[in-house]
Amino acid sequence: MTTWFDSADDATSRLRAAGYLTDDATALTAYLAGALEKPLLIEGPAGVGKTELAKAVARATGAELVRLQCYEGLDEARALYEWNYKKQLLRIQASGGDDATWSETHDDIFTEEFLLTRPLLSAIRREEPTVLLVDEVDKTDVEVEGLLLEVLSDFQVTIPELGTVTATRRPFVVLTSNASRELSEAVKRRCLFLHLDYPDAERERAIVTSQVPALEEKVAAQLVDVVVRLRELELKKAPSIAESVDWARTLIALEIDDLDEATVARTLGVVLKHASDQQRAVKELKLASR
Repeated sequence: MTTWFDSADDATSRLRAAGYLTDDATALTAYLAGALEKPLLIEGPAGVGKTELAKAVARATGAELVRLQCYEGLDEARALYEWNYKKQLLRIQASGGDDATWSETHDDIFTEEFLLTRPLLSAIRREEPTVLLVDEVDKTDVEVEGLLLEVLSDFQVTIPELGTVTATRRPFVVLTSNASRELSEAVKRRCLFLHLDYPDAERERAIVTSQVPALEEKVAAQLVDVVVRLRELELKKAPSIAESVDWARTLIALEIDDLDEATVARTLGVVLKHASDQQRAVKELKLASR
């Protein structure tokens, strides 16, 4: 069994050293995912640090990050493996198409030489410590979840022409979901579950100041206060933690030492990426300040 973290406290300190400030629940779940060798399903709104947690685990443990970015239309060839058909065709042509040699050619073209590994198979085959990130799994079709079940339950992949490839060293698996659709119970049953939401003001201020240490405490408090108020509005896209950090860096670049109403309006494009959201925010923040 691979030890990723010695304890929840160890996870907290090592993730912090890797630049990820975690709460108790996140640290405990990260520790258990490694100790129990169970995949970790992280669900929550976009921009709360789900993907970053997987990256931080890789940095904290010195593991290689293998990422499968999910999207509509993802299939087995892009997730698991496919055969190098062009190279196979060249080998067939080189054999001259002789029926007597076809059996030998057939066996020859379905070997490691012609196999193109994709993220899931690559992570399973690696002997070094590996963090497998299956990002935004809710964006895939339901059928793709079936591809994940063998990996998540037995940490193995079956290739009909070659047999079953079983992990010699189980990866630390993180699946992220923005909850755009409900995942199957079969997938959930194989995972530990963690829900991440936007942090409270105190923790977000700590995150911002750790990432942008040059930002004055007063400005950091003002920034987080505005971000919290923005998230309470009915916006197309609420500001993420990463956008809070970007805003802090913007204020440093502009040498701003007081986040007043005019400055907020002038720099809203850093955190709000829809014109309608910016208009609503300017209007609502003005009303709130009266």
